Amino acid sequence: MGEKPTIAISHLGCEKNRIDTEHMLGLLVEAGYGVDTNEELADYVIVNTCSFIEAAREESVKTLVELAEANKKIVITGCMAQHFQTQLLDELPEAVAVVGTGDYHKIVNVIERVEQGERVQLVSAEPTYIADETTPRYRTTTEGVAYLRVAEGCDYRCAFCIIPHLRGNQRSRTIESIVAEAKQLAAQGVQEIILISQITTNYGLDIYGKPKLAELLRALGEVDIPWIRMHYAYPTGLTPEVIAAIQETPNVLPYLDLPLQHSHPDILRAMNRPWQGRVNDEIITRLKTALPEAVLRTTFIVGFPGETEAHFEHLLEFVQKHDFDHVGVFTFSPEEGTPAYKLPNQLPQAVMDERRDRLMAIQQPISRQKNQQEIGKIVEVLIEQENPESGKLIGRSGRFSPEVDGQVYVDGPAKLGTIVPVKIHGADEYDLFGEVVDSYQ
Repeated sequence: MGEKPTIAISHLGCEKNRIDTEHMLGLLVEAGYGVDTNEELADYVIVNTCSFIEAAREESVKTLVELAEANKKIVITGCMAQHFQTQLLDELPEAVAVVGTGDYHKIVNVIERVEQGERVQLVSAEPTYIADETTPRYRTTTEGVAYLRVAEGCDYRCAFCIIPHLRGNQRSRTIESIVAEAKQLAAQGVQEIILISQITTNYGLDIYGKPKLAELLRALGEVDIPWIRMHYAYPTGLTPEVIAAIQETPNVLPYLDLPLQHSHPDILRAMNRPWQGRVNDEIITRLKTALPEAVLRTTFIVGFPGETEAHFEHLLEFVQKHDFDHVGVFTFSPEEGTPAYKLPNQLPQAVMDERRDRLMAIQQPISRQKNQQEIGKIVEVLIEQENPESGKLIGRSGRFSPEVDGQVYVDGPAKLGTIVPVKIHGADEYDLFGEVVDSYQ
């Protein structure tokens, strides 16, 4: 029997894509394939692509072209494979397979077929698959943190978003399945689990007939994991039951990632999010009252078709009023296949860029002030990296989520993958600076 080929995976895009990558790695390792981080030495390179916005597609295309020029055999997976399957095969002769977002669990079979000389196109028209705790997984994050997918797909149809087309409708895992995987991760020494899906506050609606996020959080409260963090909490789904579960479950961090996208009712209506304009202010006020320690992160889109200067000024005032801890700003990206693609009154990129910069300029002093409030406190920090030259440690407090928020730069000794008390002595608009303390004082 001949030796099995070696395979490298190039991961692009979001943490949902990362989990798909981790499952593909796990399945390949279980099947006896050599997995190599060095793309030059690998027989095949799997490129797990992103197709969410134009900038992400450009990065995916750049990666594919570089590998093609190096004469690598490429397996294209992920959102771009789902989106442009035939086009990719036509334009990239080096592509030996395209695999859709609902088909990555068949990756071993795909490689076997390619080895037999077949050029594989495996893209389900509507993705329906979701991996569970029994699907092999090889984690690619730092040892202390893991993402845990509670659902896949989305039932909403926001005018700017192509995700439902790429990922299918929402399909949730059972509470039992999620808790079982959380226990597996705890046994591996994971200190922080980040719950993800397209709309985490809608978790369970499709299988239980109503959202069950509160029940899920309470069940995860029984798992021996110090930090449970939620991403993508739609404001209307933060019901009194969910807020109570956050308050009463000690390992659930009071960290809320609210994808608000805009503040003005006219723009929200055009985005096909009309319900949100009525509730933004009320919900944020309610959250701050119920969870005074809550860290609020949000994202906004500027330059949506038809956004006037008055609409944008409304957004600036909204951001000043609510003092968000962390804000991400994207310029509108017209996605073919979405309603917003053909809307009139599209704005020039220069106007969108200028609005993004103005919004970030308003947010930066707010973020700096929020961080400076941490000075003098002793906070728990998950240690994730060590600078090999200086020996300095880098980690995150509960206020920061990986990749999207700031970091804590730490002096003093600590083991990677552990949570230690750190006294904060400095801050800027993004990061904190501190020193390990022997014990809480």
